[in-house]
Amino acid sequence: MCPAAPPGDFREESIYFLLTTRFFNGDEGNDYYNRDRLRVGDPTWRGDFKGLIEKLDYLHDDLGFTALWITPVVVNRSGLDYHGYHGYDFRQVDPRLESPGATFQDLICAAHARGMKIILDIVINHTSNYGLRGMVHNARAPIKYYKQSGAFPSSDPDYPYKKHLGDYKSANREDDDNPLAPGVFKEQDPDGALTITCPRCGQPVAATGFSGYQNHDPNHFFNIDANTLDETWYHQEGFIAGGDWENPHALQNKHIAGDCIDLDTANASVRDYILGAYQHYLDMGVDALRVDTVKHLSRSELLQYVHAFQAHRPGLFVFGENLVKGTGWGTCIDTSDNGPAEIRPWWYTRTTDDACGAGHDDSGFSVLDFSLFSTFRDNLSQGRFNGLSAVFARDGLYGDATKLITFLDNHDVGPQNDWKYRFAGTDQALASALNLLWTVRGIPCLFYGTEIRFKAGAEIDGNDAPHDESGRAYFGEHLTPDKIDATRNHPMARHIQRLNAIRKASPALQKGKMESFGDTDNTFWTVRNFDSGQSYAVVGLAQSDATIEVSGVMGGTYRDAVTGNEMSVADGGKLSFQVKGGSAGIYLREGPGKIGSDGVWLR
Repeated sequence: MCPAAPPGDFREESIYFLLTTRFFNGDEGNDYYNRDRLRVGDPTWRGDFKGLIEKLDYLHDDLGFTALWITPVVVNRSGLDYHGYHGYDFRQVDPRLESPGATFQDLICAAHARGMKIILDIVINHTSNYGLRGMVHNARAPIKYYKQSGAFPSSDPDYPYKKHLGDYKSANREDDDNPLAPGVFKEQDPDGALTITCPRCGQPVAATGFSGYQNHDPNHFFNIDANTLDETWYHQEGFIAGGDWENPHALQNKHIAGDCIDLDTANASVRDYILGAYQHYLDMGVDALRVDTVKHLSRSELLQYVHAFQAHRPGLFVFGENLVKGTGWGTCIDTSDNGPAEIRPWWYTRTTDDACGAGHDDSGFSVLDFSLFSTFRDNLSQGRFNGLSAVFARDGLYGDATKLITFLDNHDVGPQNDWKYRFAGTDQALASALNLLWTVRGIPCLFYGTEIRFKAGAEIDGNDAPHDESGRAYFGEHLTPDKIDATRNHPMARHIQRLNAIRKASPALQKGKMESFGDTDNTFWTVRNFDSGQSYAVVGLAQSDATIEVSGVMGGTYRDAVTGNEMSVADGGKLSFQVKGGSAGIYLREGPGKIGSDGVWLR
């Protein structure tokens, strides 16, 4: 164990988010191919903790990030389990991430030694379709007996799956080592040569493959029967479909997908298991938690878990993902919305019983700012600012809007049309978008690789394309000794490093409320006020060269953190300044003056 970092105020952080398996490969010995979307030469499990530890200086010193959000670390099972959201054993770190001297504990200690915090992504409401190792087994046929006609053997000698889709690194070729599984999973039959009885339906599964049992359902290998699950652990109301996505009961009692099986989070066995597993990681020194798929738990159920984590670690910052398309205020507040407040992001940050948002309270839980993100398709992605103020005007709906996590794209969604793609706008439009995220309320979060326009415009998680062609591609090739100088000196990387330095210098930019704001197509401005004017900032952003005027500001001497320009204003007076395209005016009252050096955009 290493000393835990003091909790502090998480609004002072800036976050870099990455998929550990796709970031940097420090140990080729733990590389692993998933059976889905496989491309020889690109093991899906490629990055690891050893590689991440090696690149912490890049993230902290070169880019200026202070918090690292990593995807789930628990043992996973599925065809696409590299991303961590198909948990199979929540109590153990997946060995495909660790190396001698580079365990999860080593990563936490290495981050803390640099003054960085670790945000652990966690799943509360679902498991993989394999069940939970040692706790519950979900009936299905062993994958090593799945032999679709013509699929095997592969003609490529480097293709790792030779005769079937069983785990090619396992001596028994079976990727379910649950001790509760029936004996057929444990038989020493690495080639899948036996004729077995399907544990799901009782029919024979012949060694000749599908041709031997044409009526056998292949879903018996890859899916589960929702009506036969162990009710001690799982809900049994089938799978979400159609209109279920706007129905609270369906969202919280049905299964998300065939490899995301919905836990009965109200059951004591589930609660004890989940709390025990994640409290162990908190004891290791994890600094904050990000909760996946929030709207698939009721607010009361979610907060029981969140408050238990916070009781275990006082001061713990917890936020979650409640994905919504549209600004997502709920039908009571926005008649154009087609879902109730009870499944909308703001609802989980409050404890009010009023779906219209009356009163004010803070649940102690924050969320990713999907309401702001949902506007980006029509403004920031097009190089415009219009429409942002309408979202900020409803900040009062949140428990504390200054604790929201703001972002432009991530491993699920991007701001382009249909939410499928990484940001594909111009470099100047991206610089303007980042200027916004680093100067409005909330905690800014960058998706890995954005600092060099990595895979700009690529589909983030295509259904068929290999991951090397997607927005989740392996990034490590840009971090090798012969490439890292070019990466750290990319104009966008330098832009982000300077934004981090400027934000770090101002409590108003980190924690201040947006006292006033306004937008046009070309400009956005806001006044940030923290602690009754103890820290105060006036910000103006421009897509193309513009003059920005902000009236009614607090009196004092203002210095621009971008240009060093200085001006004095009487109380209630007007601040008028020029901003170049893609740049910002960040006037800090009684501030230090220019921070950092001019770049391509901040100038």
